[in-house]
Amino acid sequence: MFLELDKLRAGYGPVEVLHEVSLHVDEGEIVSILGANGAGKTTTLQTISGLADYMGGAIRLRGEAIHSLPSHQIVSRGLAQSPEGRRIFGTLSVLENLGLGAFTVRNQAAAARTRDWIFELFPRLYERRGQLAGTLSGGEQQMLAIARALMAQPSLLLLDEPSLGLAPLLVKAIFETVRKVNESGVTVLIVEQNARAALKLATRGYVLEMGRIVMEDRAERLLANPSVQQAYLGA
Repeated sequence: MFLELDKLRAGYGPVEVLHEVSLHVDEGEIVSILGANGAGKTTTLQTISGLADYMGGAIRLRGEAIHSLPSHQIVSRGLAQSPEGRRIFGTLSVLENLGLGAFTVRNQAAAARTRDWIFELFPRLYERRGQLAGTLSGGEQQMLAIARALMAQPSLLLLDEPSLGLAPLLVKAIFETVRKVNESGVTVLIVEQNARAALKLATRGYVLEMGRIVMEDRAERLLANPSVQQAYLGA
């Protein structure tokens, strides 16, 4: 099993947000986590990345327990996250942001090859490579957030709300790029309010409610599920 959460409990300070969450992601998959605001989706990704407070259970990557590791060591194990709200460094250039994403990569030639691949994925970032990140459009900033995570050369990419605040055409472009990233060999775990787009992209999905997994199924079955349609797809 590539990534496994086993009865994970986590939160912030004394507040437990996740209550024995169990899920798995197989190598090569795209898996989506659905849920309303406050369900614990972002906390799930933050805990996997070592950024929320672990309270119990286990997180395993390729069989290795990573829940006790600091976040920079988790990145060095092949896991990177594109966070909600992008959180790019607005006073640095596109190239400087990408360089920060490669802080765990020791081979500079390999980092340069990754950067060239990213510019093929996101030609707009190549055009804007010398521009301050804070002056980019919202869509360009989202491209940069994903690209910065990819600079770490991850085998597992965590995406938190990549379509947030974007126009429909940009959403389509971002999701198509995520598909290309996955086809290149990167496993993806995505949290996304746009449930329909996420399920059309994903292999499987989980539904999270109040910090608990309440449903798991193939993506196409979740798309066709009446309760999922009513709650998340506007049907």
